[in-house]
Amino acid sequence: MNFYSCVELETDIKMDTTNAQTSSGHAHDEVHPRGGSINAFFAEMVILLTGATGFLGKALLEKLLRSCPRVATIFVLIRPKRNQSVEQRFQDLLNNSVFDRIRSKFPGTLNKIFPVKGDVSLPELGLQPEDRDMLIQRVTIVFHSAATVRFNESLKIAVNLNTMGTDRMLDLCRLMTNLISVIHVSTAYSNADRREIEESIYTTEVKPYTVVDICKNLDDKTIGIIKKRLIGKHPNTYTLTKGLAEQIVMSKGSGLPIAIVRPSIIGAAYQEPFPGWIDNIGGITGIMTEIGRGTVRSIVCNAKLVIDVVPVDFVVNTLICASWHNAMQRTDTIKIYNCISSTLHPITWAEFGYLTKKHAIESPSKYVMWYPGFTFRTNKFIHAIIVPTLHFLPAFIVDLILRVQGRKSIMLRVAKRFDCAAKTGEFFAMNEWKFYSNNMTKLMKFVRASEDCDKFDVDITNLDWDMYLHQYMLGIRKYILNDNLDTLNNARNRLSRLYWLHKAVQLVGVIIVLCVLLALL
Repeated sequence: MNFYSCVELETDIKMDTTNAQTSSGHAHDEVHPRGGSINAFFAEMVILLTGATGFLGKALLEKLLRSCPRVATIFVLIRPKRNQSVEQRFQDLLNNSVFDRIRSKFPGTLNKIFPVKGDVSLPELGLQPEDRDMLIQRVTIVFHSAATVRFNESLKIAVNLNTMGTDRMLDLCRLMTNLISVIHVSTAYSNADRREIEESIYTTEVKPYTVVDICKNLDDKTIGIIKKRLIGKHPNTYTLTKGLAEQIVMSKGSGLPIAIVRPSIIGAAYQEPFPGWIDNIGGITGIMTEIGRGTVRSIVCNAKLVIDVVPVDFVVNTLICASWHNAMQRTDTIKIYNCISSTLHPITWAEFGYLTKKHAIESPSKYVMWYPGFTFRTNKFIHAIIVPTLHFLPAFIVDLILRVQGRKSIMLRVAKRFDCAAKTGEFFAMNEWKFYSNNMTKLMKFVRASEDCDKFDVDITNLDWDMYLHQYMLGIRKYILNDNLDTLNNARNRLSRLYWLHKAVQLVGVIIVLCVLLALL
């Protein structure tokens, strides 16, 4: 990777410190004595991490253990779920492939992780009194990333998890006696109802606690009636409740050493923990997966607009560096980092789609169903005609073949799931935002001056989009489809046959159209 030089003039540091001051606050004179090295800063620190079982949380946990080996302890807040105890979920977390690198080289490092039974949706985080007291006395750094990221989540659940969960976490943080840094993980789309997003917190007409009271005191039917009014120009409950959570951080976080990081669409890893690492099929990853399998032919999207995707390792590095910078350069205001790609290193949907298709063809999976090819279109009427014929009908036919063979039919279910996901993502594919990134740019400069800047790349301009999407498609192949590289040659042969079949179908289609036209004439 093309990292900046780790050596900077001392005058640059002084200039950056001055520039970090905001109109409503000033930098404190003291600088953390261990600030020259990010690794040294985290030495002997006790960290509390929420959302550790999620995609971003796993990657953050792995990076902290591997690149900050002198961390003393990391407590992870875990709730019982789906007939699994906290201990079972914790063991599943430790067995995850994200830790393969640590397991092979530094297995003892995993002993620094300790589960704490808790739930951000419950009063006082559902903590046992002894656990609560222990966290209050020992924790020095907090990363709060727990949230529901489902776009179609009910308003009541989203408010409880995303908004009140943040409120409850801040209550705990205010009691911590040794706290030096708190990072709240938000989203770049927390203000999706705007078109220009600065690195500041925006207030809304309906205040956070008003929405909380509505969800607490009204029945589901009544909430459903007023939900549209509450959401306003937001596309879903997720962006709304994350925006409300930021307002709570602004009010209740006053006086706390807290900063907010707003990542945009989080994609597979660029380099760490492994190139292309991904562990879920949500959002853009699901679309790319189905593009690679050839099951998607039409996507509602304005191809001319810029897509805002950031690899998960860039987000993780930003969280870690923001925590370090937050402690070193305390200000009277809450720093916000728009962790985005569109401002500094943009790529359009057209370019993103072209590269996705290119690498889907170069590195096909054995699960490819048809030759990859799709169209971005803004005409929803034409899309509505194409979906039944090119998405659902082929899926139905394949399911019939699978049933005849005595196998499980899944394609129609997959097509319906993708259609639902695509509809929830249309808002982001048909709109574009101008994100300001002054704080993010300053953080890049600050990291360049650290002693271990090569371990914490936060500069998105270092990203090679072509290489990234090549690794992304390989990552989907390996981590989502569980398809190892041994099948690549057979998959390419299968794709070659599908190519000629695709061409034959196109030819037949052209002949049929010509015959119809001649008959009409």
